[in-house]
Amino acid sequence: MATKKIILLPLLLLFISCYDVERNCKDFKTGKFRFDYEVDGVTKTTIFERNDSLEIETYDGKTDTASIRWVNDCEYILKKLHPKNMAEEKSIDMRILTTSENTYTFEFGMVGVSQKQKGTVTKLSD
Repeated sequence: MATKKIILLPLLLLFISCYDVERNCKDFKTGKFRFDYEVDGVTKTTIFERNDSLEIETYDGKTDTASIRWVNDCEYILKKLHPKNMAEEKSIDMRILTTSENTYTFEFGMVGVSQKQKGTVTKLSD
């Protein structure tokens, strides 16, 4: 009986390691999106529209525009066009990790910095 378990365990691990996470990133390159996040226990919402080269986002009643440079279908670099301080001058690396019908999970952080944050975006329209 123990021999069967020893044989099944590597087969199970092999099967799990072959599982490919769904990533239909091209479906999320353009459109209108919503990103909900929490700051000090308060839920905030950012609405943004993205085409192949620009992203226009609105949050807390403010609108900001950033250029987009696609690295591949699932990763792009954002750079604010009108930075208001030194921190906003730094580019942000955005990487789509998984996708579903109308949402994607992503990680983001400043280019060159290993610390990343994660979030989920909902696509509102094309």
